[in-house]
This record gives sequence, structure tokens and C-alpha cells, in this order.
Amino acid sequence: MTDLDVLQQRLCLSFRQPDLLRRALTHRSSLNERPDLIEANERLEFLGDAVIDFVATVVLFEQFPELDEGELTRLRSALVRTEQLSRLARSFDLGAAVLLGRGEAETGGRERDALLCAAFEAVVGALFLDAGVQAVSTFLEPLLLPLARETLSSQGHLDDKSRLQEWAQSALGATPHYSTIAESGPDHVKEFTVEAIIAKQRYGVGRGSSKQQAEQAAARAALDRAAAHRCR
Repeated sequence: MTDLDVLQQRLCLSFRQPDLLRRALTHRSSLNERPDLIEANERLEFLGDAVIDFVATVVLFEQFPELDEGELTRLRSALVRTEQLSRLARSFDLGAAVLLGRGEAETGGRERDALLCAAFEAVVGALFLDAGVQAVSTFLEPLLLPLARETLSSQGHLDDKSRLQEWAQSALGATPHYSTIAESGPDHVKEFTVEAIIAKQRYGVGRGSSKQQAEQAAARAALDRAAAHRCR
């Protein structure tokens, strides 16, 4: 049994065109070291990102008729963000199947959220080309629905930036904005440092492997500061 066969068992999928799945698992870093690999997964990632957005939209529209379009948009954003899709990738041990160059593997690429998210999106893109949107829906709906219900019950669809904006506008009459104050590291392990500013004051600083993650971390730090002040 090949590695692709094992992965398909974990995914409960059977690709008619296994080469599509193989391409979905091909990280750019592996191309120079593997002459048998021709194309990285970036185009499939692009396609999968759009397909996931579409399927998530349909699932939420059909399953949550009580939510208005603003709530549906926030809930969809919570479901398809990098951290959530990388969590789904980990549930299938997708990182173990990704084809990486030696350097990327040695620096922890198999555990990196952005890489796992991209691989998951690429697999969905490959599934769409292999079997169509209905097959993608059948695969994704059982994954997305429990996450959607969990997110709603915990109000996790109100991400930290949204929560900070609601608090700042209510308590201070101001809207937060974010400024990148530092970037460090090589491209494949870059770290961004961002500050959250409200009414010309720094309320929080956050770091992450993307500007979006750093902004969320800065918003979280600002919310922690606001909560600490309220408790005094």
C-alpha cells in the first residue's frame, strides 16, 4: 500500500486521478530535490481556497437560516481561517504526507499552520478537479458543521479584531488600527510584529507568522489589557 493509499484511507476518499492528490501534497521546496516532481501545489491551493469558501457559504446558508448575512460572513471567516484549516489538516495527519525539501522539513514545516492550511486547500482543489463540487461538499460538510456549531456556542466567530473593534467603539468611541513595527527571519519562517493602536495609544502588541496572525495577537493583547483595567 502506497503513502497516497494510506492518506486516502484517512481522508475516506478515493481519487480517480491520484496524480492530482500527489500534486496537492507537493510543496515548492521539494521540486529541486525530486526530479520526478513537476509542479508545486500552489495553483491547487488557489482553487481549493475558493471552493472551500463556496461550500462553506452554502452549508452555513442552508443549516443556519436564523443568521443574517453579517453573522454568516463572520462565521464563514472563522471556519476558513488558517488556524482552523490547519487544525483540520492535523486531524488527518496531512503534514506527514506533504512532500517537502530537506531544509523545510528540518525547520518544522510539517507543523507550520500556513503550510498545513495550504496543503488542505490544495487537497480540496484536487478533489474538486477529480470528482466535482458535490464530492467536495460531501467531504467538507461533516467537518465544517461541528466546527460551526462549536464556534457559535463559544462566540468564536467574533474574532479578536472584531471583538476589539466592538469594545473600542463602545467604550472609547474610536476604531482600532494596526501597524507593522517589525519583520524578522527568512521568508519561509518570517515573523511579524504588529501593534494595535486606539485613540493614538498602543493597546497591544502581537507576533505571528503572517500579518493577519500578528494583528489577531495584538488585538488579543489589547482585549486582555482592557479586561485587566475593568477588573481593577
